[in-house]
Amino acid sequence: MSPSFRRGPAAAAAAAVSAVGAVAAHDLLQRQHALLRNFPVIGRARYWLETIGPELRQYIVADNNEERPFTRDQRRWVYASAKKENNYFGFGTDNDIEFTAGYPVIKHRTFGRSIPASSPAAGHEVLLPSAKVLGAARRRPGAFRPNSVVNISAMSFGSLSAAAVEALNRGAAMAGCLQNTGEGGLSRHHRHGGELVFQIGTAYFGCRDRRGRFDVGRLKEVVASAPVRALEIKLSQGAKPGLGGLLPGVKVSEEIAETRGIAVGRDCVSPSRHAEFSDTDSLLDWVELLAAETGLPVGIKSAVGDLVFWEELTTAMAETSRGVDFVTVDGGEGGTGAAPLIFTDTVSLPFQLGFSRVYAAFAERGLAEDVTFIGAGKLGLPDNAVVAFALGCDMVNVAREAMLAIGCIQAQKCHTDTCPTGVATQNAWLSRGLDPALKSVRAANYVKTLRRDLVKVAEACGVEHPALIDAESVEILTGRTASRPLAEVYDYREGWGMPSAADQREIVALMTRTEPQGGTAPPSSTAVGEER
Repeated sequence: MSPSFRRGPAAAAAAAVSAVGAVAAHDLLQRQHALLRNFPVIGRARYWLETIGPELRQYIVADNNEERPFTRDQRRWVYASAKKENNYFGFGTDNDIEFTAGYPVIKHRTFGRSIPASSPAAGHEVLLPSAKVLGAARRRPGAFRPNSVVNISAMSFGSLSAAAVEALNRGAAMAGCLQNTGEGGLSRHHRHGGELVFQIGTAYFGCRDRRGRFDVGRLKEVVASAPVRALEIKLSQGAKPGLGGLLPGVKVSEEIAETRGIAVGRDCVSPSRHAEFSDTDSLLDWVELLAAETGLPVGIKSAVGDLVFWEELTTAMAETSRGVDFVTVDGGEGGTGAAPLIFTDTVSLPFQLGFSRVYAAFAERGLAEDVTFIGAGKLGLPDNAVVAFALGCDMVNVAREAMLAIGCIQAQKCHTDTCPTGVATQNAWLSRGLDPALKSVRAANYVKTLRRDLVKVAEACGVEHPALIDAESVEILTGRTASRPLAEVYDYREGWGMPSAADQREIVALMTRTEPQGGTAPPSSTAVGEER
């Protein structure tokens, strides 16, 4: 063996020892971390383990139903659905049904007017349109019936990568559903065939002038340039209501700056309040202005806290000719790219509590049948969505579940710009790993599978459409030996949570026209009522 070869490993070992020695010296001399001063080098293992803690808990420590915000079972269902793999579960539920207060149980019907088709593929391609025509009650020129009750929620370009936005838009086109742009404006990545809801936030990104003021002319240009079907005024978000938002300057690329109408490389701040209106009355004036200028249905998105606003809104709508066409209620359990812990954990009501109170405010004034209700906040899971429909939702928006479908692993690094799967980052190296062509198919598969499950549950309840599942069809467990009907839990009156009689007839006609009804084998000669 040559001397030079022997010196190679020795030199490498010496270099390694020197590096460890340098780290140890640094740890001993620094004063910021007592752990490292007391346990140089070794103490760093603690910080490394803390860094990968979420990943360790997901795959090693937590059981199937412990991890939050989405459990392993829930993520597995989304992943399998997106890939068109087997999303069934064996051996029975591992949920602790007997001892979980608040657990919903959907009550199937032995006999119902809807007869499910027996084919294993039944429902896979169902469009499942909304039971209500969005904007019809106020005669908006652009009123339309959404093709899908499941739609992609507001996630801005800037918060999500370009590749993620493109994948979701292409997926929306394949699934025939809507994609909400989020408040970050309408980018070129939103222009791949998917129909859009344009969200207007407090900073008026994409429809503002050079001074940051709302520009109705710019709004009309944007709406005319893309398949925008409705406008949504964002009042607040469930995970951070009343807070506003911040996109750090390091994430404000030239493309994001152009899309939003802001300066490159500078912190992008969304105020906590709108400048175009300051109370309920002026809000409704602005709603009518937007509707008149664009011809589109106009709605609002809000978390639920103080109920005074909703009382004022519904009273004004009942007493004047002004009003919103749809209301998106965002639950406090909803997601966000970044927010203070106190806001994500404790500010704004959870979806069911918040939505039921908002719905009641509209129903008490006879307005519920004239407004399309959209729910958001972990409603991309079939059980949560069914409860939402029973409470009166006409559609549900999915955000984090759609992110899971295109590759998100719940690393919870959305706020660090280091998302390992390229979904919630502007890092070019990380986002290049997300293939929009492939992931768009998975987004579409997920939406279609959720719709299939919803229509199958509706049929089990004896009806043709999830919007026809009433609040009496869901029971809420209060312990091992007791339960209460959902209608009783939230003080719903008879008929609440349902579309109008006319809308019910129309959606039944649509569903039975497009979705074949099942049947049974011919009855035997001994069947009841048969002649011998």
